[in-house]
Amino acid sequence: MKLASIETFVVGNPPPKQGGNYFLFVKLTTACGIIGYGEMYNASFGGHTMAKMAEDVFEREMLDEDPFQIEKMWRRVYMRGFSSRPDISLMGVMSGLEMACWDIIGKACDKPVHALIGGKLHETLRSYTYLYPDADMDETSFYNDPDASAEMAARYVKEGFTAVKFDPAGAYTTLDPHMPSLEDIDRSERFLKSLREAVGKDADLLFGTHGQFSISGAKRMARMMESYDPLWFEEPTPPERPEMMAQVARATNIPIATGERLTTKYEFARVLEQGAANIIQMNLGRVGGILEAKKIASMAESFYAHIAPHLYCGPIVGAANIQVSATSPNFLILESIRKWDGFHADILTTPIEWADGHVIVPDRPGLGVELNEELARANPWTGDALHLNAVEDIDTRQR
Repeated sequence: MKLASIETFVVGNPPPKQGGNYFLFVKLTTACGIIGYGEMYNASFGGHTMAKMAEDVFEREMLDEDPFQIEKMWRRVYMRGFSSRPDISLMGVMSGLEMACWDIIGKACDKPVHALIGGKLHETLRSYTYLYPDADMDETSFYNDPDASAEMAARYVKEGFTAVKFDPAGAYTTLDPHMPSLEDIDRSERFLKSLREAVGKDADLLFGTHGQFSISGAKRMARMMESYDPLWFEEPTPPERPEMMAQVARATNIPIATGERLTTKYEFARVLEQGAANIIQMNLGRVGGILEAKKIASMAESFYAHIAPHLYCGPIVGAANIQVSATSPNFLILESIRKWDGFHADILTTPIEWADGHVIVPDRPGLGVELNEELARANPWTGDALHLNAVEDIDTRQR
């Protein structure tokens, strides 16, 4: 069996754009006609640039190769141009291509991917969602209103969710990390108080920050948070220096989570060795692919750490997250975009199944999902924005 062709899809994500401005899908086809789908998660370059990068990597390193040769192709791409270092954009490309290879492998073997990487330990997977405004709500008002978030959290819990995530600490900017202002801390506490009162002990609260704070700032925020018992404090300091994040972890009783902006086992090894976090949030569209994520999950297991795969992109990364999570004894919780409904369901011919706060692990061959190519082609991304952007250069130190 040989890989014969690649097609990329830069798909515009219609309003309310939950999961980003666009999705980056890849389609690989073998010489014998088996199709595999993957997805890249990357915010550093424009979507069409990433698509060209995927085509270049495929044509140089994977064309005419056996899709079963995952390790060989991964090493070739990792060493590309004699770079040999974690590169978040290159690994975003490799993640999508490798994911598509696993989809092909599963279809060729008539097995779900989870059966090929250790076997299914979990029939269902607990999931959480961000608190998102409805389409008819004003986003700015919603994200600054603790009562509106509390009402939404109560609704999500009624629908079956047992955990919700929110980012109450203000804008994350190009000048981070910073010391949170008294206003930031007060607003965060008002959110925590309203949410805890709304959901009681029926749901965990997940406090997100995206590396906004200095060490002292994160410690100060954590001190306020402890009485509300959040499940985690996410990326309290920037991710590039886990030894600094470890100082926060040692100073608080709140579990620390990180990983969405990290790639490869090498970066996650430093997180675990330094004791920076014990909840590992790799994103399957960025981390280096399914096999790399499985290695990271196993490494985390040896540190008695949990995995909680991150997702803020499209549902094919979600499908890959599900396959790895299903095989992992240290799985904690999975990120969903609401209940995988709306455009996230429409862009697949068979949507991800969600019920009673859990994702149902599929047993269909490969990743268990297929791209709706007709809808993908009907919704091309024509803008020039990145998938995500930090807020403009707000000097938070002046507040």
